[in-house]
Formats: sequence, structure tokens, C-alpha cells
Amino acid sequence: MSDGTPGSGFAELLRELKDRSGLSYGTLAKRLHMSTSTLHRYCNGDAVPTDYAPVERLARLCKAGPAELVELHRRWVLADADRGRKQEAADRREAREAREERATREEREARVAGPMPVADAAPENGAPATVGAEHAVQDGSLAESASAAGPGAGDGVAVGAGGGGRSRWAPRPVLLAGTVAVALLGAAVFAVGLPSGGSGDDKHAGPAGAATPLTRGPRTPTPSPSGTPSGATPSRSASASASVTATDRAAEAGTAPSSAVGGTGTGTSAAPPLTVNTQPYSWESPCSQRYLIDRSPADVAPPPVESDAAAWVAAHQAVSSGEQYVTLTVQGTGTESVVLESLTVRTVDRGAPLAWNDYAMGYPGVGCGAGVPTRSFTVALDAMRPAVVPEAGHRDFPFKVSESDPEVFYVRADASAYSVGWYLELAWSSGSRHGTLRIGDKGRPFRTSGNNGRPAYEFPLGGEAWRSGSPASAG
Repeated sequence: MSDGTPGSGFAELLRELKDRSGLSYGTLAKRLHMSTSTLHRYCNGDAVPTDYAPVERLARLCKAGPAELVELHRRWVLADADRGRKQEAADRREAREAREERATREEREARVAGPMPVADAAPENGAPATVGAEHAVQDGSLAESASAAGPGAGDGVAVGAGGGGRSRWAPRPVLLAGTVAVALLGAAVFAVGLPSGGSGDDKHAGPAGAATPLTRGPRTPTPSPSGTPSGATPSRSASASASVTATDRAAEAGTAPSSAVGGTGTGTSAAPPLTVNTQPYSWESPCSQRYLIDRSPADVAPPPVESDAAAWVAAHQAVSSGEQYVTLTVQGTGTESVVLESLTVRTVDRGAPLAWNDYAMGYPGVGCGAGVPTRSFTVALDAMRPAVVPEAGHRDFPFKVSESDPEVFYVRADASAYSVGWYLELAWSSGSRHGTLRIGDKGRPFRTSGNNGRPAYEFPLGGEAWRSGSPASAG
């Protein structure tokens, strides 16, 4: 029974698919390579998978239709976001409780120690208090010994002579002077250590899956890395890779040049009211996905499962071969609707296909198949002006998203004659605000290369090594 939370709606649909399949938890868990208890927690709403791949495999095993797959992904996105918010709230609560506990402990220790003793009685003979006694003096004997020590001999104080006066400690001038000196020295060292200016190291890439905002608004002439004002039109002879490097550096530093995307509007330096989670190495089906790697078969690990594809690609410095399948999950950050106006392609470089070996994912002889999900688009990277085109029968932009109503887009880009570096750019608007998000692979452009004529390899099911296989089909 759903309680209205995102997690309960996700679990409810999982249970519906599981019950409809007629398979037991044990049978499903065995086929999904997970424990029965884990699957039971997912279907009961006690846990939300951190990765969508096992959820999709479960849905396909239960014969979910295309519309159900899209709805299941939407509910998983909401449940995953809700889990993140709950974790942040729990972290904040723990931090607050820790601060309160520390303050209570310090207050308790202060009460046990009592107030700092201060001398409030002067010697009856009017002589100044004498420094040097280590403990409170309540009779004349210690006062006499302290007086004999002479001024400045110690770090305590001697209080009024005679046993009748009320005595407490006075501040220690020597210790106080030393403390002030240390504080001044620390301030001087801190001032010397401050940087003279600049934004710091700009070589750190943004978070995985994050999109870079390209602010649209009036152009403000600012010095560019090459010395040319950003408002000036760059020479057409300049290389695309060089111009993109300047933009990428600015984006990595946290701000993209205002001239990166033209157009008029209010623009804003605040964060855009939406997020884009990018999965650059999704698989339309395991049998269709291939990668080019500059290694011999003996130096390449067996094919990964889809959820491990990104790590496998990074470890082998692989490049998508023939085509690349990108999944975008777009979600608003508030209750207001955000209009997704268009999705376009920007190529940044193009060259000859990589002369590397071609490795096929999946296993020969094992059936592979996948339907075309809704919100599917194609990109022909070999074209002079690649465009994002909806699959036959699917609607085109614009779309609307909000925090409670995300959208998932599937983009299949193919290349045959070139090796292409490319980005996606998502134009959005919300009220008087509008802008463009540049979408790539962790701040870098996507990379897709043709594979015609390249040596092809496949990994047999149950085998131990790559073997020569069928070459990839053209484009």
C-alpha cells in the first residue's frame, strides 16, 4: 500500500511487476544475481537501489512494456532523490546534535572548574599585589614568601596581607601578554599565506554527470585566455579544440563565458532550476554496444555488465565504437515548471576514425533485444550539421519538468567516417529566466568513433579470453 512517498510509489510498481510475473523472490533474485533479502527490501520499500541497472533488468525479466519502463525509471529517480534529501537531513541533524553535545560538555566543564580567580582585596598596607605566589593566600605566611620572591618572579598573584582579607586570583599579566603576542603572530602568518588573487586551481573537473551552465545574457567584454576580448568574434581559422579549451577552463572554474551562447534575456548567475544526470555509457542492448581500445585482446578484461561500463571504459581508455547511447535524466529543483525548449549538438573536433581494436559487449549466441523507449532521439555525427532527431513516432521538444515530474531522454549517436568529439546543449526557460546547459562526459566532450575495417573481437559466454569475431556493421 502506497503512503504517498516517492519510495513507496516505486516499491508499489516493483511489487506489481513481480506479482504479475508469477515468479518467486528466490527465482527472480537468482536470475538477477542478487540476494533474496535485497530484492524483498526493494519491493517492500525498505531500500532503494543506488543504481537503476538492476531495476531495469528486473522489469524486463517481468515483461514490462515500454511505457512501464519509463514510469518505473521516473519513480526510481524520485525515490533516489527523496533518499538523498533524507540522508542530508539526517546528516544535518547529527551535526546539530554533535554541536549541542559539545556545547553542553564545555558548559559542564566550565561549571566544574569554577570562575577564573580575580584579586579583589589589596594589602592592608596599600602595597601593590606581588606576582609570584602559585596558590591563593589566605594567611600571612605565604604572602611573606611571595613578597620575598620579588615582582615578576612567577605567573600568579599574591593577595592582601594578613589573614582577614577575602582573596581570589588576579589575571596573570605575563601569560596574557604572551597570549596576545601569539595571536598577533598567527594573524601575520595567516595574512602572508593568503593568495594574492585569482580563482584558484581551474583544473578540477565538475562532478560526475553534472551539466555546465552557459549563461545567456548581455555580453560583457572580459579578457579571454588568448588576450582577445570575449565580446569579439573569433577567427574562423582558429581550431575548434582551442576555442573549446577556453570555454571548458572557464566552466571548470565555475563560470562559463557569457559569449559562449548568444541571445538576449535576463540571464542569471544563480544555479539553473534543473539538474541533468548523464549516463554516457548506457546500452541500448548489450549486443549493439562496442568499444575501440588501443590494446591487444590479452590486455583487455572481459565485458562488464552495463552498470560497470563507465568504470570499465575509464580503466581501458576506451571510446564508443560506431555508436554511443546516452541517457539523460532531467529534473526540476523546485515546484515551478521548467520548459526544455530544445536539445542540440555541438561538435568540437572531427578526425579520422581511431585505428584501434573493436571489442563487442555481450556474448555471441545469447539473444539480445530491446524495444525503443519513449523520448528516444538519434544523432548522425557524420553529417556536416548533426541534429537531434526524434525516433519515428516519438514527439520532439519542448517538454516540461519539475521536481516531481522528471523526464528521461535517450540519445543514440552514430559515427562511421569520423572520430567526433561532441556535446549536447539543452536550452531551458522558467518565467523570466532562461539559459543553456552544456552536457558532456564529466565536463569533457563525448567521444564516438567510426569502426569500419577495424579488427573485431568478442568474448564467448563461459570463455576465458577474447577471440576474433564478426566485424561491426557500417555506421
